[in-house]
Amino acid sequence: MFSDKFMGRFAGRFLSVALVGAAMTIPAAASAGVVVKSTGPSSGTYPVGQQVDDSSTITLRAGDKITVLTDGGTRVLQGPGTFRVGAGATRTRTQFSNLTRRGNRGRARTGAVRGTAVSSGNPNLWFVNVAASGPVCLYDLEAVRLWRPVAEGAQTYQITDQASETTLDVNFVETESLRALDPEGLTLVDGNSYTVTAPAGEDGATTSVEMTFVKLTEEDLSPGELAQTLIENGCMTQLGQLADRLEASAAP
Repeated sequence: MFSDKFMGRFAGRFLSVALVGAAMTIPAAASAGVVVKSTGPSSGTYPVGQQVDDSSTITLRAGDKITVLTDGGTRVLQGPGTFRVGAGATRTRTQFSNLTRRGNRGRARTGAVRGTAVSSGNPNLWFVNVAASGPVCLYDLEAVRLWRPVAEGAQTYQITDQASETTLDVNFVETESLRALDPEGLTLVDGNSYTVTAPAGEDGATTSVEMTFVKLTEEDLSPGELAQTLIENGCMTQLGQLADRLEASAAP
């Protein structure tokens, strides 16, 4: 007869071995990417926002081009052909880090940040494009920098809070492409809608866009998680900005 003490030890060792064996037989969770750009005949099959496993294959027709963002890099697939999503992804971590850098959060000074007269595109995901409408996702609504696509000469933009009707003038001078928003002059509120009015053109007419600010709270998101967060909150201008930059850096 075996003692209770021996049986207890035997049972403990047996359980440990069983657990290790079970862990070895459980398949690892598949890594998934997200489609951030899609054009061509198959864009309806692979729409922006669709998640695809790295191990899956995608068949594209002539004229198709999709960009898939994974945690391992960026894959630009162009038809016709059949492709495995995770094979040959270009590592774009540096480009992603540069585009999403927030710098000294909460310390944006009111005033100018010099840029170039001819802009090659918004250089940072968290700079607010004054010419684009729709939701804008930000982490800090009290340290906001505004970016104008064409930085030629002095221009004054007006930002109006539709709820309070408070208006603030934002003065760009010379070749400044960036301007820090004065939080004391206008405090942005999560969920509120704002009208941004551009200066009058040569014909005296003005144009305006409407935008809503969404405050993000989740920190340290992976590239795929950030793309999904932008999609879920409707921040499609920023998603397009992210897709274009990563697609360009992944191009052969």
